[in-house]
Amino acid sequence: MKNICVVGVGYVGLVTGTCFADLGNNVVALDINAERIENLRKGILPIYEPGLEEMVKRNVAAERLDFTTAYPEALGNADFAFIAVGTPEGVDGEADLQYVRAAAEAIAEAMTKPLIIVNKSTVPVGTGDWVADIVRAKQPKPIPFSVVSCPEFLREGSAIQDFTNPSRIVLGSLDKDAAHKVADLHLSLRAPIVVTDLRTAEMIKYASNAFLATKISFINEIANICEALGADVKEVAAGMGYDPRIGRSFLDAGLGYGGSCFPKDVKALAYMATVQGKHPQLLQSVMDINKYQRRQVVLKARELLGSLKGRTVGLLGLAFKPNTDDMRDAPSVEIARAVQTEGATVKAYDPVAMHAAERMMPGVKMCANAYEVAEGADILILCTEWNEFKQLDLGRLKQVMKQPMLVDGRNLYDARRMKDAGFQYRGIGRQ
Repeated sequence: MKNICVVGVGYVGLVTGTCFADLGNNVVALDINAERIENLRKGILPIYEPGLEEMVKRNVAAERLDFTTAYPEALGNADFAFIAVGTPEGVDGEADLQYVRAAAEAIAEAMTKPLIIVNKSTVPVGTGDWVADIVRAKQPKPIPFSVVSCPEFLREGSAIQDFTNPSRIVLGSLDKDAAHKVADLHLSLRAPIVVTDLRTAEMIKYASNAFLATKISFINEIANICEALGADVKEVAAGMGYDPRIGRSFLDAGLGYGGSCFPKDVKALAYMATVQGKHPQLLQSVMDINKYQRRQVVLKARELLGSLKGRTVGLLGLAFKPNTDDMRDAPSVEIARAVQTEGATVKAYDPVAMHAAERMMPGVKMCANAYEVAEGADILILCTEWNEFKQLDLGRLKQVMKQPMLVDGRNLYDARRMKDAGFQYRGIGRQ
């Protein structure tokens, strides 16, 4: 059992701290947002993640997990301090490290005993060295510490599963003893552990996300070619995926990637390359294709209707992916704005993300379910492939719509079944 402080109770911090507590450690999770901490003490979470609420309550009741806004309280007995604060996108695509700086300075000022500082946030290559310099400069008196990079590889919607059954643990440090102590925290997970230097560990995170984003943009490029040539991208992806050199994951054509990681990390990696005088042409193409995919569904809707002016467009799903309420860089936001610009009225429904979406989608009417969205709609656009949309009553949808048209931005439905049900249907990369 170790004593762990986690700075930041956003997505990564809350999942990380709670899962470490569930492994039997004592965890104090810290955030400077007093309202967020007070809500967590009441069992109210700032994010939606399947299984997380129950796990938080269980570990709070077992007195393994606590929340605070005070650094001295959080660091009093801590052996490890995980920095898991946000690194939002800056003006030019660079990662904004103001919250990392603030956390490093506060840790330096509050620590009273030797400490291992672990960068969990996704940070530019070289940040570990920068954090070490900040801590040394801000310490009231010299206290030994080490900095370890331990990038997260959590997928929203399956974060607990990803933490407890990781594909690998990546650790980077100039202090190998400190890296091995962080490795010991993860031994019970029985995952491969890669120990390297700080900068290489930081780069592994960016390279991993950029590669996955590239796979998504690649299959979307193939989907657009499939449409022109009369092929079916779902079958193409299945055939490609049997090749072990390629694999089936991240080969689902659709609206492209979104969320808090891929868009930000690809831009940040491209920015780092440009600053160093390199030319990240592939990364630029990945981003360009991703932007284009969102426009595609608007073009398909306009093609079916002739014009969007005066029409009612219904959006099924708003979150950037299922099993999360995360609206960051969600394709639905851009799609809604585009059809509104062309004069359409927009209705929408999402099982968990509507509260977050309301703030980002002015003028969009939020509905109680998919059938209310369909009522009076000229066309439906599927933006998020939630399970509850898989078995919708197509006859009921058709009955309440002005005209049965659907653009499937996630290729959720069988094209023949949709056409047999009387819908004019358009998928991505399909006939």
